[in-house]
Amino acid sequence: MPPKKADDGPKQHPIIGRFGTSLKIGIVGLPNIGKSTFFNVLTKSQAAAENFPFCTINPNESRVPVPDDRFEFLCEHHKPASKVPAFLNVVDIAGLVKGASAGQGLGNAFLSHISACDGIFHLMRAFDDDDIIHVEGNVNPVRDIEIIREELRLKDEEMIIAALDKLEKVAVRGGDKKLKPEYDIMCKVKTWVIDEKNHVRYYHDWNDKEIDVLNKYLFLTSKPMIYLINLSEKDYIRKKNKWNHNIKSHIFYLSALIVHLSKKGTSLKKNMFLFLKRKRK
Repeated sequence: MPPKKADDGPKQHPIIGRFGTSLKIGIVGLPNIGKSTFFNVLTKSQAAAENFPFCTINPNESRVPVPDDRFEFLCEHHKPASKVPAFLNVVDIAGLVKGASAGQGLGNAFLSHISACDGIFHLMRAFDDDDIIHVEGNVNPVRDIEIIREELRLKDEEMIIAALDKLEKVAVRGGDKKLKPEYDIMCKVKTWVIDEKNHVRYYHDWNDKEIDVLNKYLFLTSKPMIYLINLSEKDYIRKKNKWNHNIKSHIFYLSALIVHLSKKGTSLKKNMFLFLKRKRK
């Protein structure tokens, strides 16, 4: 009898997203909600952070070492000549407004900056302060979440329609059998994103071949997202805010991670990097 093949364990299914040692995460949200302040705290940078919309036009970018107890243990044990930890590239992206996908507020350029990222910190404002301008006129983080989510979806809608037009010419009218499976998958993506108005990552039953196609296009709505709630110092200390329940209820079905931070710049590196480490395992 031939020898039995070694059991390689359960098959590893592909994951939506780009893999590499130099990953990039973008800080996204409406204008003037604290994105640059958060960027400065996280990266120990000095990017301009002023009380007016679109203070940031060109994206700010900096590398942040990822805390990892395993790395420290290995360095202590093996005594290497040099230590090179894992780094995360963090990008402070200019604020998006309603209509960004149609070009409002230089939206197309800002959305292209998100496209270059592997993940998203979605920051929203949940504190009241009459001295700090809000582009929508009042504080409502649930509304703000929907503005950003819809702009990302609409940009993907453009990409899906353009991709389907090209695939239809070649795979359907041109009879290219090799591209027909990709065309069929993109039709399924169209139904989910355009017809049913969902984000790519909210569908949890993509199969391996479908994920391969999704990774070819890297849609904005396929990127992993962490929601950050910018609170007042008082609310941060007491761990309570009038918007918390509505925000959690709104995104509960997404199984998303919500992180609270103070508008005065309380550092949350440890909490967020613990999350990133859990996702890597």
